[in-house]
Amino acid sequence: MSCNQVELEGVIIERESLRYTPAGIPIIGFGLSHQSQQNEAGMARTVKCVLAAIALGDIAVQVDRLRDDRVVHLSGFLAMKNLKSSQLVLHVTRIEYSQTR
Repeated sequence: MSCNQVELEGVIIERESLRYTPAGIPIIGFGLSHQSQQNEAGMARTVKCVLAAIALGDIAVQVDRLRDDRVVHLSGFLAMKNLKSSQLVLHVTRIEYSQTR
């Protein structure tokens, strides 16, 4: 299996400080608060969630500069937080900006 793509819109929350890997690559962790209406089995459903996310490189620098109330559209893939945790984290590979909420 090779399909692992996620697109999600939300508000950046709980941003960590920008740091750098030993190789000098910028990295930042943050939360994304999402709320939407989705159709499931023919019924409208309100969806609310907070997803852990991480960004590296130029995207990490962009996230570090954003206000916490900024609405963003993120694309990326899911991976385990680390080898000892099964918690999923969105690894952001693209970011687009929307209006503030």
